[in-house]
Amino acid sequence: MEASASHTSPIPVDFFADPVCPWTWLTSRWILEVADRRPVKVSWHVMSLSILNENRLDDLPERIRVLMGEAWAPVRVLTAARLTHGPEVVEPLYTALGSRYHLQQQPKNRATLEAALRDAGLPVDLAAAGDTDRYDEELRASHTRGITLVGQDVGSPIIAVPGADASSDPIAFFGPVVNPAPKGEDAARLWDGLITVASTPSFYEIKRTRTGGPDFG
Repeated sequence: MEASASHTSPIPVDFFADPVCPWTWLTSRWILEVADRRPVKVSWHVMSLSILNENRLDDLPERIRVLMGEAWAPVRVLTAARLTHGPEVVEPLYTALGSRYHLQQQPKNRATLEAALRDAGLPVDLAAAGDTDRYDEELRASHTRGITLVGQDVGSPIIAVPGADASSDPIAFFGPVVNPAPKGEDAARLWDGLITVASTPSFYEIKRTRTGGPDFG
């Protein structure tokens, strides 16, 4: 598959994200830049770092264990919003949550959830979903759909696009981790390169050490 302006129909892109992850937030801003410059159509899905880490909490630092506890409510609310108001509300609610968590550094509590719901034009009573496991079956199913594409040794986000033909598996990968998020044609060129690399059957991993915390610009 090539990701170029020669496509006449958009490439469907599935983006699986947990809203509490600052690195995912940066990647999400990048994929929106890509969507402005390449023929892609992004569908937004929920994955959960709390689910991913629930069987290894004892091995995590205390601050991460605390974050994993706080991370349940946002993904439950996102799942409830999707089920009751449709998949098109996931991106605006994710953006509202991310703006408050990462740009405004607001706490991951009920008040912030309610404020984000108002930002997204959704009923604030959806915030109650954060305190219940009512939507956990669907949350786990969405998380599993993403993880199944790439395996357990990853995090948020996961990106998937169709394979070369109908009989091919999807092309999926964790990341990219970008800091700060590329903009304009830089964002588009990164997309082109990633799809080329990820489409190579024998390719698995490329990585280098991060040199600083998240740069939200």
